[in-house]
Amino acid sequence: MSRYRKRTRASLYHQEAIPVVKSKRRSAGRRLAPMRVSEGFKALVLDNLTGLGDVIPRSMFGGVGLYCDGLFFGIIAADVVYLKVDAANRTDFERAGMQPFKPYPDRGGTMQYYAVPLDVVECAPDLVEWSRRAVAVAERARKARPGPRARGRG
Repeated sequence: MSRYRKRTRASLYHQEAIPVVKSKRRSAGRRLAPMRVSEGFKALVLDNLTGLGDVIPRSMFGGVGLYCDGLFFGIIAADVVYLKVDAANRTDFERAGMQPFKPYPDRGGTMQYYAVPLDVVECAPDLVEWSRRAVAVAERARKARPGPRARGRG
């Protein structure tokens, strides 16, 4: 007999206590890296991005997602700014010795966002320029995605 008891609709209404067994399958590789952002750092980044246009910050998993004209172009996580990259701008980040965003530190995969050098973050014109390129990457990615599929009736 399994140690895990499957809940059914009937068991939800019974008065008897149903023991909850926690799974031991949770691995350390599935835990998100701490992404908390300090208010001061968030304010600095948003202030330095005013030249980019209407940048909207949205909270996500303790970090902050950055949107411009409806395009997701950046992430602030653990007081580090990450911008969207592709073949056109990735070399700028690699030349500066920056690393890709890894939300799961124990996994091999990364996302298409790279850390921005601190001297760029602190210089508003430079941050706006790097961010413009990231918004262009997000725009190219959106255009490359296939549109919504028409649902056939059949």
